[in-house]
Amino acid sequence: MKDMMRLVEPLIPALRRYASGLLRDREAADDLVQDCLERVIRGWPRRRNDDARSWIFAILHNLAMNRLKQRQRRGRHAPLDETDEASIARPGDQEDRLRHRDLVRALGDLSEEQRSVLLLVSVEDLSYAETAQVLGIPVGTVMSRLSRGRDRLEQLLEGRPAPALRRVK
Repeated sequence: MKDMMRLVEPLIPALRRYASGLLRDREAADDLVQDCLERVIRGWPRRRNDDARSWIFAILHNLAMNRLKQRQRRGRHAPLDETDEASIARPGDQEDRLRHRDLVRALGDLSEEQRSVLLLVSVEDLSYAETAQVLGIPVGTVMSRLSRGRDRLEQLLEGRPAPALRRVK
């Protein structure tokens, strides 16, 4: 035990400097050094090499990397009493998700011709002429399919039934 104290105690200031440099937070660095020293005491009888200094710094480094990864996963710590509600509150996105789900379903219910024109013009931002070229159809057909596709999409999203087709004699 005295051998350990003789080797470890002079390293404490260097461990604190290194920990402060890694974590950039003096309190967190002190906690890290304490955790490191606890592991050193527990693992002292099982250490494999005679270079105690590099072994101790390796323990500190590994603990610091684990803490940094953990901090990155968890995000920045903000005490609740010092945080205003606006910075931690965010509006729910359930309605947006439901609208998105309904839109995807409605797009799936459109005919292939209407869906392809609607996606190329509205989502991919192609001009009518470019869309006509991609699909190999006249520009007038693009405009017609787009108009009918938008109308049908609106009906599907509002839950209205499709109008019945009239027979022409």
